[in-house]
Amino acid sequence: MLMKLLTRYLRPYLALLLAVVVFQLAQSIASLYLPTLNADIIDDGVATGDTGFIISTGGLMLAITGVQIACAIAAVYFGARAAMAFGRDVRAAVFRRVADFSEQEVSRFTAPSLITRTTNDVQQVQMLVLMSCTMLVSAPILAIGGVIMALREDLVLSWIMVVAVPVLLVAVGLIIWRMVPLFQSMQQRVDAVNRVLREQLTGIRVIRAFVREGVESERFDEANDALTDTALRAGRLFALVFPVVLLVLNVSSVAVLWFGAFRIEDGSMQVGALVAFLSYLVQILMAVMMSTMIAFLLPRAAVSARRIGEVLETSPTVADPERPVTALTSPGTVEFADVEFSYPGAEQPVLHDLSFVARPGETTAIIGATGAGKTTIVNLIARLFDATDGTVRVGGVDVRELDPDVLNAQLALVPQKPYLFAGTVGSTLRYGDPDATDAELWDVLETAQARDFVAAMPGQLDAPIAQGGTNVSGGQRQRLSIARALAKHPSVYLFDDSFSALDTATDARLRQALANTVGDATMIIVAQRVATIVNADRILVVEDGRITAQGTHHELLETSAAYAEIVESQLSLEDAA
Repeated sequence: MLMKLLTRYLRPYLALLLAVVVFQLAQSIASLYLPTLNADIIDDGVATGDTGFIISTGGLMLAITGVQIACAIAAVYFGARAAMAFGRDVRAAVFRRVADFSEQEVSRFTAPSLITRTTNDVQQVQMLVLMSCTMLVSAPILAIGGVIMALREDLVLSWIMVVAVPVLLVAVGLIIWRMVPLFQSMQQRVDAVNRVLREQLTGIRVIRAFVREGVESERFDEANDALTDTALRAGRLFALVFPVVLLVLNVSSVAVLWFGAFRIEDGSMQVGALVAFLSYLVQILMAVMMSTMIAFLLPRAAVSARRIGEVLETSPTVADPERPVTALTSPGTVEFADVEFSYPGAEQPVLHDLSFVARPGETTAIIGATGAGKTTIVNLIARLFDATDGTVRVGGVDVRELDPDVLNAQLALVPQKPYLFAGTVGSTLRYGDPDATDAELWDVLETAQARDFVAAMPGQLDAPIAQGGTNVSGGQRQRLSIARALAKHPSVYLFDDSFSALDTATDARLRQALANTVGDATMIIVAQRVATIVNADRILVVEDGRITAQGTHHELLETSAAYAEIVESQLSLEDAA
């Protein structure tokens, strides 16, 4: 998966990668040439006392060093550009794929894991690309070139390289082999920390209300300690690398000096050649060490690439139609025809043989016990899920064949748990219509019974809204969500228990205002409170995923025992009548 990811997202930056290779090649050649010049200075300059040769050769070394530095800077620059662009593109691809996911895919991966995959996992692969551009390209050039140049200096001492390099590779390879499972575990631990932290930040009010700070602190400590323990174990293994490399390097250097001294003594080798051979040996071992640094990044990057690939290769269960329909035959109409829906892995369907029609200018209410499937009906209309059997039509067209943009333009959904994005009141409302004027925003606020409290806020339409709308009350949040939906001016309004946080008087005023301003639209209201739906044109009573009765409020009081029981639990039958 790692190679597939790299091949796909680095292809647009082949020119940058080619520049990295060229500059790294030039830098490596310069590095390999410097020890030879140093050997010439020692043998032909210092040994003979030729000051002019020393100065001229030293000047050449300075010039080559300058070229080496310039090439190194250029290689790092182009490598960083390629790596950062790669990371940007992968993050964008993951984000776009997650944005296309239905609720089913999001639940499967979980939100904390998707966040980790989009950030931390992408960063791991991006770091591999960056380090490869700065180290991995030059490492084989230095290693192969170093071996060739060392053999030119002295063939007899080459046995030291034959021993040192395999020893270093085996030692470091064993350490890496032990670290691979730790890297796999580490990403899972990061997911766990993200999950716990996200839950605690989202539910901070519940935690404080139930005085569970101590318990939640222990939960976080457990997840944090598990991550810390895994990271420490990986860190301890990683800490062994440098002592092993230095041990092999120093022992090899001592061996070169020891056996080289005998060759100098018998005249088989010059001092400059010995110094050059030692420099090349160090370069070879350093190249091996750079390769091992990449090898350390490789397992964790491979794990991260697999996790990223799982997201990118997951096809949304709610897929766009191959030939989308853009023309509506009956705008505003919502129809369920023998619809059945089952969640993946569930033993029983949530909805059974559901059939009804909601028309423009009518209010269709859905009521039933908790878990009866009311919210699932709304989600099927908005195509957050697809029906496992039967047909859901919006505007007279099967939602599975309807162009997603056309479908979304028809609908405005006010979810059971309203969520407001960080910004201002104005930006929140313009989420429904980016081109809405201030006057239009005040109109929808008036309809949503939110004008008074917005007018009292400092800045009014420019008043800040915190992430999630945490700086406003639950009722205010619901009314702003309703105003956001009204600003969209759709043909179909879906209210999923959207009036639960409102007092009875505000609820009544809001419903009356909706009837006066958007009475020609189709309204589907899911509610637990009978008072909210008492004036609906049609009320659907849902029990165990089936519509057991439908009609007006007064008709259902006489024909549906289940509805009468719900009404009696909230109102006296006399008041309800």
